[in-house]
Amino acid sequence: MKDSRFPELSYNQIKKLEEFGTKETCKEQCTLFTSGDKQYDFFVVLEGKIRIYDAYNDKDIVVHKKYEFTGDSGMLSHRAAQFDAIAKKGTKILRIKSAQLKEAIRKNSDLSDVLLDAFLLRQETVLNEIAGGLKLVGSGNSTETYAIRDFLEKNHIWYNFIDIDTKKEANDLLKYFDLSESDLPFLINRNSKICKNPSIEQLATYSGVLMDFEDKIFDVLVIGAGPSGLAASVYAASEGLSVVTIDSEAPGGQAGKSSKIENYLGFPTGISGSELANRAYIQAQKFGCNISIPHRAQSLEYNKDHFTVCATNGKLIRSKALLIATGAAYRKLPIDNVEAFEGCGIYYSATGMDVSNCENQEVVIIGGGNSAGQAAMFLSKTAKKVHIVIRGEDLGAKMSDYLVQRINASKTIDVHINTEVTNLEGDHHLEKITLTTNGSETSEIETSNLFSFIGAAPNTSWLNDIIVTDKLGFICTGELLIKENLTDCDIYKKREPQSLEASIPGIFAVGDVRKGSVKRVASAVGEGSMAVSQIHTYLNEL
Repeated sequence: MKDSRFPELSYNQIKKLEEFGTKETCKEQCTLFTSGDKQYDFFVVLEGKIRIYDAYNDKDIVVHKKYEFTGDSGMLSHRAAQFDAIAKKGTKILRIKSAQLKEAIRKNSDLSDVLLDAFLLRQETVLNEIAGGLKLVGSGNSTETYAIRDFLEKNHIWYNFIDIDTKKEANDLLKYFDLSESDLPFLINRNSKICKNPSIEQLATYSGVLMDFEDKIFDVLVIGAGPSGLAASVYAASEGLSVVTIDSEAPGGQAGKSSKIENYLGFPTGISGSELANRAYIQAQKFGCNISIPHRAQSLEYNKDHFTVCATNGKLIRSKALLIATGAAYRKLPIDNVEAFEGCGIYYSATGMDVSNCENQEVVIIGGGNSAGQAAMFLSKTAKKVHIVIRGEDLGAKMSDYLVQRINASKTIDVHINTEVTNLEGDHHLEKITLTTNGSETSEIETSNLFSFIGAAPNTSWLNDIIVTDKLGFICTGELLIKENLTDCDIYKKREPQSLEASIPGIFAVGDVRKGSVKRVASAVGEGSMAVSQIHTYLNEL
């Protein structure tokens, strides 16, 4: 049976692709692209063979034969090539540039299906089955190392973590590169270049997640790549609007931190928030949306006919319409030393790397929403015991019933009601917490893994009150706005704000950042898609 990761294109599909590329013959063995190359080309084998070579493990991943093709999902963005592609002497190829490949995918649904299916499967294989990629050397108990690993994991970047605390190879690398532990964490690329204690921006630039784009006025700037922002990106780009989407961390937002979403329409066996976000991320780029991470919005200017957002790295992004999907961030525990343990005992999401870290350990989860419940079920697969801590009496007050039933049936999960975490202890890593029940009864749990999912504050401080929000900072839209608070302009003299439109026409708010939104993935996706039709209405008024 043919491996679905490496399908053969039909004669008709190749004829369609020929419109977007050029035919070449390799007179000698030649390297078509090398690991680390950005915006590398896409190749179809017309005759001969192309080896996809893994230098890290010194072996071929696959040898593409007639009518097979190179590439993975990174081709839709600016991500770097992960392997070398070497064409044998006499091989005839069809070469297509990255921009033309995206055009071919947009215009031909049958090509889109076969290429994207293969790209997604190849990415999954690389991330889950092949050791390699960037080498990250650091301590598993380090806050700085955790932040880098968290970014790599959430953005589906291929890497290999070498823990200085447990692996001899890490100490060998320190000696080989004449480094000390004060240089940790550090990255090593395939060319043995070292980057000591890299910033997230450096890491994003190197991997191609942080991208540059044209200096022009776009139709839409989407700020935030959670479910609502990604939905808007997909629909706006698919309808021919020029779209830029930025996010400060990774695709997915709060939903991206969910280990398994089981009540989202169309996924009866569930899907992780990270996988759902990654698929939407690729889908948006398929239609031509420019997505850049990490870019955090820092300020906003209203220029009457367009908006200017100043983002991190000094990037100015101009657009006719602005869609704010910045979501909300989990609040921190009201304990003085909480920041000392963030990334080294206290975490705000539960990912694959946390499952292995929690094996046979006592785990504490704070919060009574769906994210807390999903994390509890996810971590209970490997943890010795999972403790859910809630301030109220009823776990079902904010959590879906299916999760409550599973938690109550689990022998690995204990629920502590009317309880709060009141003390954190540890030298360099969290070691012990104190629980206070009913305001006075105290108990201690020895744990190095506490996951916090408590409350949420909207990410709107960067707006500096340029639009109307409620007292908590959530953006008011539509009927929640009163006439006296609307910007004095021709548009609002002719009509009232649309349901997702803010106090300035052309600014739209969707998802958790909007006052009155329903905190569910499905409703966020609905708002994001619905906002695009309202954006069209606004753009037609300019």
